[in-house]
Amino acid sequence: MFLFLFFSPSGDADGKLDEKTNVPDKEAPSSFSPEHTAESSYRFRCPGPGVFQCSLTGLVFVMAQEAELLYRTVQWDEGLLQPAGKKAAGPLFNIKSSEDAAVRQLHLPHCETKHALVFDGLLSVVHITDDGMTILEPLEITDTHVVVKVPNLSLFGLVWDFIRRFWDISLPIKSKVLLFLRPPHVRHQILDVFLLQKNIPFHEVARDQQSANYIRISSECDQDICVGKRYHVHCEPEGFHIQPKGKQFDTSYGPDFYPTFEVFLTPNTETVTLTVQDEERNAVWERLVSLEGTRAEIQQRNVPAVDRVPTEDRVPTEDRVSADQKLFSVRTQFVDRVSDSVLNQLLDKLLEHGVITDAEIESIRTKHRADKARDVIDTVRRKGSEACSVLISALREEDEWLYTALNFS
Repeated sequence: MFLFLFFSPSGDADGKLDEKTNVPDKEAPSSFSPEHTAESSYRFRCPGPGVFQCSLTGLVFVMAQEAELLYRTVQWDEGLLQPAGKKAAGPLFNIKSSEDAAVRQLHLPHCETKHALVFDGLLSVVHITDDGMTILEPLEITDTHVVVKVPNLSLFGLVWDFIRRFWDISLPIKSKVLLFLRPPHVRHQILDVFLLQKNIPFHEVARDQQSANYIRISSECDQDICVGKRYHVHCEPEGFHIQPKGKQFDTSYGPDFYPTFEVFLTPNTETVTLTVQDEERNAVWERLVSLEGTRAEIQQRNVPAVDRVPTEDRVPTEDRVSADQKLFSVRTQFVDRVSDSVLNQLLDKLLEHGVITDAEIESIRTKHRADKARDVIDTVRRKGSEACSVLISALREEDEWLYTALNFS
């Protein structure tokens, strides 16, 4: 558990309440899982004053009152940073709120080691509005976050002082490795290796990987890495093609992400030992990687739904052709009427019969009821008539009243 210290003109060191905002000077953040919107934004409604941490981005919001937050990552403009002697040190967030003065402080996650934090002026936060860019000096820098006071909401991003970071001294940063396995081809299968700064949100990377499957494995690097230093990947057993052979590490904060390395495997490869090494052949990250379960999930996803669904769970033959049309015709009523509990039961049924994947169900479950309902019906419709027939049959089992109301009977 992390303990964050907050300083306020109207509070004191004994943890008294701020008279204006009712937020304690010392309070551990409450973690929340935001909703994903169609615009690739995160949404969460803070119930009142307090300290709230986003489980997906690591952002911490110190709230003065109840308000809805809407935030997303956007592209940095390096041309704006360079004249100020700054370089991006974290994602750039576009943050909005239903109440203008609701956000009192913002904590942005950094990737610095404790050794780097002793250098004054290394980190700051830029606040970008229509009027230009302002440099915000931190109220505090913890082991994980940079704390700033929020003047008003717009674009916020963590930056390095270029001279302190890259000219006078060379400091390592905390990093991680993410692995994604692409669907197999006849002769090969590609394992994408991402070498990233630790403060890049996982979901920002995963969103761009489309049909590739994330390999769940401990991702944090065992050794810190340096910007500008070359790294390469070694794979056991040997003989697999890896490109590029070496890559100079440079920071990138999206919102688009591309693999640092690609490992071309044979489709029947079950396990590999993967090592990310520096120029002196020191391992900064090394893991035994199992591909069998991930490959099975990809193959299951690519099998037609009709071949995965038991006969008793299919609609009669004469109804199959129109199953997707039936769902489309009742889409609005389904979204308006289906309950959240029934949606969760439907998701379990669809996963059980192989109509949707673990990744899809994980994404859908994070959303509010109406958006969840839209995602369920639209995801199934895109997978064809047989998948639609499974959803209709599952609805009959879980909510017979709604099944009848939608004229499926």
